Amino acid sequence: MGRKYRVVLSVLTVLFLGWVVATPVDADTILPVRVTDHIFVIADKGGNVGVFIGKDGTFLIDDSFAPLTEKIVAAIKSVGGDFPRFLINTHFHGDHTGGNENLGSGGTLIFAHDNVRQQLKDGAYLRAFDKKMVPTLPAGLPVVTFSEGLSFHINGDTVRVIHVSHAHTDGDSFIVFEQANVIHTGDIMFNGFYPFIDVDHGGSLLGTIQGVDIILSLTDDETVIIPGHGPLGDKVQLQQYREMLWTAYGRLKKLKEKGKTALEAADLEPLADIESAWGDGMFSGDEWIELIYPQI
Repeated sequence: MGRKYRVVLSVLTVLFLGWVVATPVDADTILPVRVTDHIFVIADKGGNVGVFIGKDGTFLIDDSFAPLTEKIVAAIKSVGGDFPRFLINTHFHGDHTGGNENLGSGGTLIFAHDNVRQQLKDGAYLRAFDKKMVPTLPAGLPVVTFSEGLSFHINGDTVRVIHVSHAHTDGDSFIVFEQANVIHTGDIMFNGFYPFIDVDHGGSLLGTIQGVDIILSLTDDETVIIPGHGPLGDKVQLQQYREMLWTAYGRLKKLKEKGKTALEAADLEPLADIESAWGDGMFSGDEWIELIYPQI
């Protein structure tokens, strides 16, 4: 099995299940994980869903796959929340926006970066997978968009939404709960393994590093990090992730400057010494190199 096929297979089955292909997702009851008294994370088959409950209504960060909407709403209600009043999409990928149409039809007000709405509205061709993303129906499109960021003053906290250019995609945002000292990174951070970076839709390794630097500037030793994928983290783990990204960027940049192709770079195994720590997730090191190399 060639590397390129392995990349397609692993991403297709793990990250875009139920979006690129219409595969139904069968899940048991979803149990929220408590982060603070009012903030929870729902971690299942899609990206990590952030939930903020309170008297002003339930605020949701991403919404996973469409078949999980009922179970996600039930999980929210199990901890005292109600049907989401607000939803912020951290980016356009279907494991974070698949529930948009269900929630929007139910009255949820959806927010996202300008590029996210456009990508959802138009659909997107995924060159790496030779697949076409079906445009989102009007009910699932963000009705409020922004170019740089916005703030919510709800449930006794100030919630900042901050856009980062050309990180995981060209429409990424991360969310800061100022009083609670919690940050949801969206897919700017994958905790514990090499991240998927969508170079065909504006993503880049260097942009991801820059996004991590911005997040780090807003953290302290008590900050709780909700990554886009993986377990809850903290500042130390975010720093370790940043160090891995920077190490990879430096080594791959040198190889590219020497004229090495993606396959040639991967064959040299420049990430061999960090593979055991970071390669046990969505991609092995050589698969990841081939994926991100065009934008090094």
